[in-house]
Amino acid sequence: MSTTSSSSTKWDYESYAAIPDDGLRHEIIAGEHFMNPAPSLDHQTVSRRIQFQLYTEIELTELGQVFNAPVDVQLSDHDIVQPDLVIVSKDRRHILTPTKIKGVPNLIVEILSPSNSDHDRKRKRTLYEQNLVPEYWIVDPEEHSILQLVLTGGVYHEQSYHDEISMTIPPCVSVDLTKVW
Repeated sequence: MSTTSSSSTKWDYESYAAIPDDGLRHEIIAGEHFMNPAPSLDHQTVSRRIQFQLYTEIELTELGQVFNAPVDVQLSDHDIVQPDLVIVSKDRRHILTPTKIKGVPNLIVEILSPSNSDHDRKRKRTLYEQNLVPEYWIVDPEEHSILQLVLTGGVYHEQSYHDEISMTIPPCVSVDLTKVW
């Protein structure tokens, strides 16, 4: 994880969109630029297995859409992230634009990597809570667990799962974690 912000000018979507495609994952949080290398193959395998189950339960039943990285999620003028997985229910489809998700999705899923653990556990958790993302999953492939954060009264409440996890907000679907690890 590194940052390339060297001035006091905050990054916005226009400056973010001007970053050349270099194979890295770029994000803007509070106007500051962060980048990570491409995820590992293990990371991608976990992501694909979770995505497949969510796709089956959400898209094939027409409850919404499942997006995988890289996808831009613009939460504010100075907050643009690329979560590993994003779920947008059909009642929130108005936040989908031709180039990005502009607004708060139903669920954001981040899969931990050695290079981004603190970024996802601290910085992004704070960002998602401040932007009122209703549900956030932090997937820990090493521990074979998912920390589910559900927004209640503007604050995340957490619970850890090892066998199965269900979204607490619509579309309320489940993921069998024994098929992920």
